[in-house]
Amino acid sequence: MKRGAMFAIVRLPAAVRIAAALAVLLLLVSCTAPSGPRPDPSGPPAAAGDANPGGRAAGQAGAGEAGANGGPKAGGMGTSGPGRNTLPEPPRPFTTMATLVAVGDIMMHSPQIPAAYDPETGTYSFDHYFERVIPLLQGDWVIANLETPLAGEDAGGYSGYPLFNAPEQLAEALKNAGFGIVSTANNHSLDRRETGVLRTLEHVRAHGLVPVGTHASPEEAEEIRIITRHGIRMAFLAYTYGTNGIPIPEGKEYLINLIDEEKMKADIARAREAGADLVTVSVHFGHEYHLEPSAEQKELARKLVAFGADIILGSHPHVPQPYEHIAAVGENGALREGIVIYSLGNFISNQGPDQGTAKYTDVGIIFRVRVAKSHPQGTVSIGEVELIPTWVHKYRENGKRRYEILPIGRELADRSHPLLTETQYRMLERYLEEMSAHVHSLAVPAAAGP
Repeated sequence: MKRGAMFAIVRLPAAVRIAAALAVLLLLVSCTAPSGPRPDPSGPPAAAGDANPGGRAAGQAGAGEAGANGGPKAGGMGTSGPGRNTLPEPPRPFTTMATLVAVGDIMMHSPQIPAAYDPETGTYSFDHYFERVIPLLQGDWVIANLETPLAGEDAGGYSGYPLFNAPEQLAEALKNAGFGIVSTANNHSLDRRETGVLRTLEHVRAHGLVPVGTHASPEEAEEIRIITRHGIRMAFLAYTYGTNGIPIPEGKEYLINLIDEEKMKADIARAREAGADLVTVSVHFGHEYHLEPSAEQKELARKLVAFGADIILGSHPHVPQPYEHIAAVGENGALREGIVIYSLGNFISNQGPDQGTAKYTDVGIIFRVRVAKSHPQGTVSIGEVELIPTWVHKYRENGKRRYEILPIGRELADRSHPLLTETQYRMLERYLEEMSAHVHSLAVPAAAGP
């Protein structure tokens, strides 16, 4: 060894070096082996859900977020003791809510059509009808009764009563106002025959509206319209008493749903089978200009609730009729409940006492109701009904007749409309008092029918 060196290099024989390396390798293996027995690979598999203990309902903490009560993150492994997995947490209960909004007849009498025409652009616009009620039309399902074909000008021209046909821009205005669904089954559906039915379907769909009650094919007629909002699935059905004597083309009965109790019962059952939480049925029935529902209307409404309907929206009388809570014995023998408003009146039209038609034909109702669904149980409940009276204000502007829908209560609260006179305000006060009492006159929950 040289002076000052701290280490000396010793060359061992090759056999010794190999033996030393093997000894080190065996030592490392013994240090990393488990101290307990090896698991049996043929043992039972993990229980379903163990891969995600603490699984959550929609809207709660997701992957990577801390679990409930300081538990493991989603997808992690919790322990209640050394080497033991926790059981999956049950879904947390929660509730979702949604609002149904419904109005009555969207009509297009002859004076309304030129009033919406702009000669400078050569187009029609109906947006101004709805401007003052748009805040009240905000909801998750918003439906109206479209009581005019939208068949195009080449289908005999635009016209009002008795054979209606309105510009397709009416559908655009409905969409802009907040509507998403239109019942197209009423006594004027065939005013422009089969062509009118088919083109109306084309035009409302082109503007993003969902039609119910008329169909372009047999296959389409078999479909049940179910629209889901906030996890609540609502089915929409629509039927009419007739088509003003205009015959449905032979072999094309699928074009329109007529009131037929057996068909209605079957359709409601199919809606339930398809997973609907609620079934809303639009029915075009009753007697024109009658303020009270007929015995036939009441009987049919009770049958529909017994069949499984939850909400019934009436139209055709052109004046508001009361709403009612109905109790009926269902098909399974259990008592079930529903709500019917027998007529929502005219939402927009040229009718009114100033035009020689019956009192209140210029009054409509905005029907609003909230529904709730409890998760994960899946139970659904219907909340309180809100009924908002409206009035069609007709006036002249720049030499043209104009129309707008006014919410009566709000107009009376503000009393700031630039065109309303004191005489009109007093009339609206009477309308509000009379209609508020009238539409609630049957609101006491009804006893079960036979």
